[in-house]
Amino acid sequence: MDTERMPAELIPCVGAIIRDDSGRLLLIKRGHEPGLGLWSLPGGRIEAGESDAEALMRELREETGLIVRPGKLIGSARQLAADDGEQGDHEQGDRNQGDRELDIRDYAATVIGGSLAAGDDAAEAAWVSVAGLYDLPLTEGLLEALTTWGVVS
Repeated sequence: MDTERMPAELIPCVGAIIRDDSGRLLLIKRGHEPGLGLWSLPGGRIEAGESDAEALMRELREETGLIVRPGKLIGSARQLAADDGEQGDHEQGDRNQGDRELDIRDYAATVIGGSLAAGDDAAEAAWVSVAGLYDLPLTEGLLEALTTWGVVS
C-alpha cells in the first residue's frame, strides 16, 4: 500500500533574492510561525488574483519597507507545512490529507526605493554577507537551495 499522498492544498508563495552593492543578501528574521526566529528570504503567500511579480512587490514592501523590481526566476522549492502552520520534518509516508505544501518560487529582484525596516511578520531585516549566512539559524533548506541555484558558493 502506498502511504504517501499528495498534499490536500498547494499554497503558491514567492521569495526575493536581492543583493546590495557589496554582494550581501537581504534576509528577514521570521517573527511568526512557520520558522519563528529563523532567517529566510523575504516573501510570502500569493493572494488571490495576484501575479508572482505583484505578490513579490507587495510582500517586500510589507516585510522590509523596500520597493523592488522583480527579475527572473532563480529557483523553486516545495516545503511541507503542517495544518497548524508550522513547518516540520516529515519522513516519507508521514503526510496526511490535512497537510499543505508551500510551492515557493524565488526571484531575483532589484531595490528601486524605500528604506530597510522590518515590518509585517518580519522581526528583523538585514543585509547579510555570504560568510554571515553560516552564522545564522536559517530556515530549513535555504542554504542548500541558494548553493544549488548558484546564488552562493
